[in-house]
Amino acid sequence: MDEKINVDTGRMVTSIEPILKKSKTNMIIESNGDYSHAVSKATNGNPGARKDVTKVAPLMDAVVKVFCAHSAPNYSLPWQRLRQYSSTSSGFIISGRKVLTNAHSVEHYTQVKLKKRGSDVKYLAKVLAIGNECDIAMLTVEDDEFWEDVSPIEFGSLPALQDAVAVVGYPIGGDTISVTSGVVSRIQVFPYEQGSTELLGLQIDAAINSGNSGGPAFSDKGKCVGIAFQTSKGEDVENMGYVIPTAVVMHFIEDYEKKEKYTGFPTLGFEWQTMENPDLRMSMGMTSDQKGVLVSRIEPTSPEFHVLKPFDVILSFDGIDIANDGTVLFTHGERIGFSYLVSQKHTGDNTVVKIIRDSKIVEVNTKLATRTPLIPVNIEAPSYYIVAGLVFTVVSLPFLNSEKHIQNSILMKLLDKYLNGMAQSEDEQLVVISQVLAADINIGYERIANSQVLAFNGNPVRNLKSLAIMVDKCDDEFMKFELDYQKMVVLQTKTAKKASQDILSTYSIPAAMSSDLGLIDVSFAPRRKKQNDIFWFIVIVLVVYGIISLVSLY
Repeated sequence: MDEKINVDTGRMVTSIEPILKKSKTNMIIESNGDYSHAVSKATNGNPGARKDVTKVAPLMDAVVKVFCAHSAPNYSLPWQRLRQYSSTSSGFIISGRKVLTNAHSVEHYTQVKLKKRGSDVKYLAKVLAIGNECDIAMLTVEDDEFWEDVSPIEFGSLPALQDAVAVVGYPIGGDTISVTSGVVSRIQVFPYEQGSTELLGLQIDAAINSGNSGGPAFSDKGKCVGIAFQTSKGEDVENMGYVIPTAVVMHFIEDYEKKEKYTGFPTLGFEWQTMENPDLRMSMGMTSDQKGVLVSRIEPTSPEFHVLKPFDVILSFDGIDIANDGTVLFTHGERIGFSYLVSQKHTGDNTVVKIIRDSKIVEVNTKLATRTPLIPVNIEAPSYYIVAGLVFTVVSLPFLNSEKHIQNSILMKLLDKYLNGMAQSEDEQLVVISQVLAADINIGYERIANSQVLAFNGNPVRNLKSLAIMVDKCDDEFMKFELDYQKMVVLQTKTAKKASQDILSTYSIPAAMSSDLGLIDVSFAPRRKKQNDIFWFIVIVLVVYGIISLVSLY
């Protein structure tokens, strides 16, 4: 039987959608209450578990409830924002007057408030950093009262399999703190839903429900061993939660403290395949005792592009041997994907990679950097540009998720670019005509949707800003937009630009472009009208001033 598991982030969202799905939600209402009640429900009468959870009691005051108001962008109508919604989640206080929670708990935030255990006061919080790749956010509170009578939580080391853990937070079903206990059932590199990345993670059998996101997971020694962040849901899945381990958490904290901002987790900028087939290894000149992985494609924007070549064999990373299946030795005799080694580094760090090239062993040095994807996974707000009713925007993963009615053929092509496309330069973007706002000037083009723009008047389109600049400066008789599948949109330049403002007014669109393109001086008719108005205003002022001067002389 195929295993079907849906990964869900544990944030409690206040909207109508969870109400419609209430019958499918695992709600543990009775697990919320005061400390003694929480311990009773968390341990289920197990004395050993009660002993472990009891050690968490002094640390509960450092666990806070996070209240967030969100205003997400509308990626399909990028000049708008979606209706505001609110959510609650969990967080905890660490040293340095900081609070940690999940990135998805505060994404697209407009206001964040924190409430301490047993308090009726909600304190305004400031977001210091958001790491979508690792699903961690760092907050602080300026009010000194918030930090009174509370001790920061301390971090522990990576737990072993079957080690007891207790997850503390404010899940759905009540307003007071909740504790659930379990054991570590798996340690490996897991997919992180928020950032579409793979990092080290802990799988536990303690329940992580909506609202638990951002809460700490404690060991039986009272140390924080990670942050609760997502759960698996499916017919064959029960009590399977995931925790961000301290190795990832400390990487996030150290990155922020070292650079005063979050710069991300580095990646090796190449794709690889396993070398478990003996004939493949023999063809690459490998001896029987040599193991490694084969480089297939290299990101043109990565530092590795300058030191590696396709069909190089990667033998080791910083002196640690890589097996034919792409794994390396981990703790307690376990094996784990070698991408774990890369994720322990920081952006800008140097590393030594041992390779086989042309049957010779070579060591190359490379500087680690974050990936520059052709289609980004997370963006703050969508960019857009409108001329003659043609809406140009940049393809991102949120954009693809928002286009629910996109044609299958177009969706498959864009998904292929998302999964397999590589940016050729740091500033390359995939620009599309997302839709056409019907008007007389664009008749016949109304059905164009989500078609990639390849060139404008014969010039390649590198990104949205380059397209907008070319359109703005165009003084040719026609504007020719070359699309994929050999399609073309042609408009008369003067009439198209002249019609743009009326189209914006008809569709109640406040601006022809997003604010990040605001440096561009778009030559629409309204600008000329405004210039004329200013000219005549100055003339009138001068005339009136002259008349007043003449009258004063007499």
